[in-house]
Amino acid sequence: MDSVHSDLKVAIVVADIAIVLIVGSLLVMLFRRLKQPPVIGEITAGIVLGPSILGLLPGDVTGFLFPVELRPHLSMISQVGLLLFMFLVGWEFNSQLLKSRSGAIASVSLWAFVLPFALGLGTAALLYERHDVVDGEHVSFWYFAAFLGIAMSITAFPVLARILHDTGLAGTRIGALTLASAALEDVMAWILLAVMVVGFTASGGTTTLLTVLGLFLLYILAMTLGVRPALRWLVARLTRGGKASPFLVPLIAAGAFLSAYATSWIGVHAIFGAFAFGLVMPREPRALLAETLHTPLESGTRLLLPIFFIVTGLSVDISALGWTGLGELAIIMAAACAGKLLGATLPAKLSGMSWRDSYAVGLLMNTRGLTELVILNIGVSLGVLDGEMFTMMVLMALLTTAMAVPLLPKGLPRMPGNLFSIPSVTVPSGAAARRTPTQGDATDAATTGQEVPSGKS
Repeated sequence: MDSVHSDLKVAIVVADIAIVLIVGSLLVMLFRRLKQPPVIGEITAGIVLGPSILGLLPGDVTGFLFPVELRPHLSMISQVGLLLFMFLVGWEFNSQLLKSRSGAIASVSLWAFVLPFALGLGTAALLYERHDVVDGEHVSFWYFAAFLGIAMSITAFPVLARILHDTGLAGTRIGALTLASAALEDVMAWILLAVMVVGFTASGGTTTLLTVLGLFLLYILAMTLGVRPALRWLVARLTRGGKASPFLVPLIAAGAFLSAYATSWIGVHAIFGAFAFGLVMPREPRALLAETLHTPLESGTRLLLPIFFIVTGLSVDISALGWTGLGELAIIMAAACAGKLLGATLPAKLSGMSWRDSYAVGLLMNTRGLTELVILNIGVSLGVLDGEMFTMMVLMALLTTAMAVPLLPKGLPRMPGNLFSIPSVTVPSGAAARRTPTQGDATDAATTGQEVPSGKS
């Protein structure tokens, strides 16, 4: 009997995954017609299948399709996709973007981080009294405020790259400035988030906090001085003769998961481990790794990440907001948009860009998308955000991302280009397989404004 019951649980979870993939694919196709990135359709699919829309039908359809007792299983599966995604984000990250000496990049990234963070603190001061208790536990104002500040200041780096590619802005000054600024800004946001997570989870006082910080620093040193050269040796061994070993994908994926386990054990969230493993992952041989490693891992995330969206959507209940919640959502939207638009537009204008181009930079920096959902789920897991605040912040992420393309000014210069050192969502799979290291070096140099060394075109 237990065996039958267990088999039925597995069957329901598998059917749930099928439903998520079907609905997600349909909505992605719909939103593509509206010139929206796929993440908008995937986030919307999660909300549609949750209590906000499907849950309004009689008979508790959401509860029937996604039983409460089986949701932890969906959550665990979604974490696999999320960790693979974070590894790819780290691997795709072009460190050359941070080496540019452009004062405009430093100025835009700094103010696009500082101003939204400050407005996030102000928003927290206004809303804290209604959201200071989560699951019966009192939440410190400073943790709540810091979390809202970080959530306001983030830019969805992968989603931004997709938008730049789709709009033909990738090879323009607007695209280069925006992506480089978002990269530097997100580094600041992730570092601050890591410190906050350490402080929140180190409940044993100063000694525990220092222990966690010390272990985290040792982890960073180990990744930089030990894991990075070991990965270079391993990748070189597994790609000898211009052919990739069949063990390449499972070994690299296993490394990302073990790195995630290490940071989780230390007391920092698992996503930092997967992201860090991607940062130290070799980029060469570029074309071979793009075809034999990046493509299958990206395909895996396309299957598993929609489960993350439904898990997120099951916690979003728009109908429970009421008029007070809608008023708070308006405050959050105003602070989020004002922080990014002013924080990025004005420095871009002072760098010599026109008002039209500067506004485009601010609008693009306002995209949050999937990266925001990752941060918000950390806030829920830590007990910093209640259900109502989580719902409002998810809606903010969805709306700020969706408004980017429709509100872009007309007449912007268009020049398609590739901005990642490893082909990713910004490059069609066919092009990814054909891209060579020489092309990648030229792209990196064009992005940062550096000259291409002689012999490279």
